[in-house]
Amino acid sequence: MAKNRTMSYVPSRREPERPAIDYENHPVFSTRPRWRCEAHRIIFGNLTRAGRLFDLSLIGVILASVVVVMLESVQDFDVRARGLLWTLEWVFTVLFTIEYAFRLISAERATGYARSFFGIVDLLAVLPNFVGLLIPGGQALAVIRVLRVLRVFRVLKLAQFVGGERLLISALRSSAYKIAVFIVAVLVVVTVVGAAMYVIEGAEAGFSSIPRGVYWAIVTVTTVGFGDITPQTPPGQMLAALLMILGYGVIAVPTGIVTAEITGRGATLRAAMARMCLRCASPGHDEDASHCKHCGTELLE
Repeated sequence: MAKNRTMSYVPSRREPERPAIDYENHPVFSTRPRWRCEAHRIIFGNLTRAGRLFDLSLIGVILASVVVVMLESVQDFDVRARGLLWTLEWVFTVLFTIEYAFRLISAERATGYARSFFGIVDLLAVLPNFVGLLIPGGQALAVIRVLRVLRVFRVLKLAQFVGGERLLISALRSSAYKIAVFIVAVLVVVTVVGAAMYVIEGAEAGFSSIPRGVYWAIVTVTTVGFGDITPQTPPGQMLAALLMILGYGVIAVPTGIVTAEITGRGATLRAAMARMCLRCASPGHDEDASHCKHCGTELLE
């Protein structure tokens, strides 16, 4: 008599890949032409071979376009290969424009995608060259395309990075008020010190106004130290030394605030991130769950 065995489902390599969305019964996609559903599966999905290939190819094109923009800013390359670089940049712009149009057409909700973080970044990736037609040098803003490489976390299913991102964002949100109070206190200090330096040093040393003194105080307290303005009198140098020492505390305090929040929330978030779905990053599934309760994707053991 055969014994009952509990076996986890392991998909066969020969088994056809299954889309994460049932397009035939979906309330939105079921009414659309098949080509729009297929475009959504490839462009927005990463569970199929075609979807992963599209995303990886897109990341390669994005990196190539950023390299071209950077080379355009190098005078030697711009002089020797200006025509080639100009042509490549417009080829990339046309490709990104077509891709953005297809994303709008194939998205489940075009307005939702357009207002999302990646939707805004995708739009900004298209605009710089058109802006450059009106404002000389505007095409240099195309380096913002590098933000689109963040999709690599979704393509490669790096769930651990999603967990780290959530931990950091959660800690920053919890620390926002404390950091805000600290920044206000620092602004008060640099304003007072800047005004004092204006009185002590005067215009002869470069402190021609209180805003100029506040600028020097900010540069000093952040330990940047451009050196364009320096105190010349002993009282001014003494005040500058005190501000420099204070600058080390300015660096340490916000770091300590965020670190304390990360430490306190780390254990809680790690427990919540257990059994995370690699597709939609939904955490907290039951121990005996085999599929995601949100998108239906199979969970790893």
